[in-house]
Amino acid sequence: MINKKGQAAMEFLMTYGWALLVVLIAIGALASFGVLNPGQFLPETCTVAPGISCIDFSASDTDGLIVMMQNGMGIALTDVTLDSTGLTCTVAPAGDWGAGEVVTFTCTGAVGTEGEMYSGTEDGLTLDYTVSGGLEHSKAVSIMTKIGA
Repeated sequence: MINKKGQAAMEFLMTYGWALLVVLIAIGALASFGVLNPGQFLPETCTVAPGISCIDFSASDTDGLIVMMQNGMGIALTDVTLDSTGLTCTVAPAGDWGAGEVVTFTCTGAVGTEGEMYSGTEDGLTLDYTVSGGLEHSKAVSIMTKIGA
């Protein structure tokens, strides 16, 4: 004769075992489709220094990084460069950066692969400029954006 308590315990464990297996399969399916990827929920951001704003920015696995910034400091800036450890950046228009003007930085180099997140902080992105009075500044540029094609 079968022990009734043992049989009840075994049925209890089997029922919850199957339920646990179904939950694990569902989590595995969600992970394989990328639903559980926290990177897709991060907002795209760009911050520089007070008085300098990011107008627009994009990262591409083929074109590199493009950042448009506006000088809202109320004074002209000279010797403006965007530096990075892994990218080569140029500025247009070249020359002084007047108050209220918008400049575009084009940085070539490997920013990552399509679909990943690009972080300017990890790339050591800095904006270097000189205020018209002669003071030199170097400000970290924080960019977080998804890399496109």
